[in-house]
Amino acid sequence: MARFTSFRFCLDPTVEQETMLGRHAGAARFAFNHCLAMTKAALGERRRDPAVRVPWTGFDHINGFNTWKKTEQAGRTFAVDSSGTASLAAVGLGWRNQVCQQVFEEAAVDLGRGLVAWRDSRIGKRSGLRVGFPKFKAKSSTAPSFRLRNKHSQRGRALIRVGDDHPRSVTLPVIGTVRVREDTRRLRRMIAVGRAKILSATVSYRGGRWMISLATEAADLHPAHQHPVHNGGDHGGWVGVDRGLSAFLVAASSDGVEVDRITDQPKPLAAGLHRQRRLARSLTRKQKGSRNRRKAVVRLARHHHRIRNTRAHFLHQVSNRLVKTHDRLVIEDLNIAGMLRNRRLARAIGDAGWGEFARQLRYKQGWRGGEVLTVDRWFPSSQLCSRCGARTVGLTLADRIFTCGCGAQLDRDLNAAVNLATRGEQLDLCPSPGARSTSPG
Repeated sequence: MARFTSFRFCLDPTVEQETMLGRHAGAARFAFNHCLAMTKAALGERRRDPAVRVPWTGFDHINGFNTWKKTEQAGRTFAVDSSGTASLAAVGLGWRNQVCQQVFEEAAVDLGRGLVAWRDSRIGKRSGLRVGFPKFKAKSSTAPSFRLRNKHSQRGRALIRVGDDHPRSVTLPVIGTVRVREDTRRLRRMIAVGRAKILSATVSYRGGRWMISLATEAADLHPAHQHPVHNGGDHGGWVGVDRGLSAFLVAASSDGVEVDRITDQPKPLAAGLHRQRRLARSLTRKQKGSRNRRKAVVRLARHHHRIRNTRAHFLHQVSNRLVKTHDRLVIEDLNIAGMLRNRRLARAIGDAGWGEFARQLRYKQGWRGGEVLTVDRWFPSSQLCSRCGARTVGLTLADRIFTCGCGAQLDRDLNAAVNLATRGEQLDLCPSPGARSTSPG
């Protein structure tokens, strides 16, 4: 088993189970904040004494929290006898046995990852935008969530199971069996035949609903669903994919044949903007701390959740269609972060989901043994003539028809897609340091 995927379901817990889920999420937030406080305190002491060791990794935080939760600093429990005399009964975190202990450990691991990401970003080891120092999680501003690893009991039985008491159910340690709303047949069959195993479960509360995401390690796709392997001398078959706003994408081969064009993208943010503004205004008019304000927060969160799901469903449909029909794709390395600084196009670019679409193409094509070539962002795909290769500068977004001095006149997006396909063949023949490729496997 060599590929990793996740299965997401909507939970349908009882009132008691919903209380348990909230308790686990609160325990994860508590452990994260306490470990962060320990790190900040150690950093302050290190300024005075360089010999002080700062807990930085996930293992450091796990060991520090496990030691602290059993001490008197974490809490004290007193017992009062019949005569009214109080005596110390126990020390430590009194409610730690009411939740699964993995919640504390996974929260400490998350903090360790955040600290490492901040350090690598600060010294230039991590690419992309600068990562800020971890902050304390507030109960009101953070989406409740927690993660559990799938351990096995002494009898060899997994603690996280699917379809144990009911086909539509998930069994979690300490919490028990929780019903889900979707069908789990596909995952149950893969686990039954040994083609998948659950690694961890992440439970989160979004849009007024509890969701669970099961991270699994699954076997490779059946050979019938994989692309045939090309021989070393075959450098053709590349399809350029040009992403845009008027047309979500235009795909074409190097010989100028348009193989796909998608112009009916849903644009969920633009479609739901009027309702979003109305819900946001309703939220601001509610008194802080009131029950009506909490209801307004849930309504607005559900609206955002619906927009996100609509966009994700569309992107999955398009990416599946491309990777099933073409084994060699070429896309551009777009500077999406820079484009979002354009106040006129930022909303439309964010609504398109170009970055998520490229990510889906890469991992899905890797599952099927295909290739995705990423061309350098400085390649002028829209300015080059796909017939003669001449470059035309001064093009604007309003110029939808590309016209060249050689007499070529064709759609601008189609011309860019053809240039990308041609560039893919050239880089496949002579690889360039400015291109990234996702190879099979």
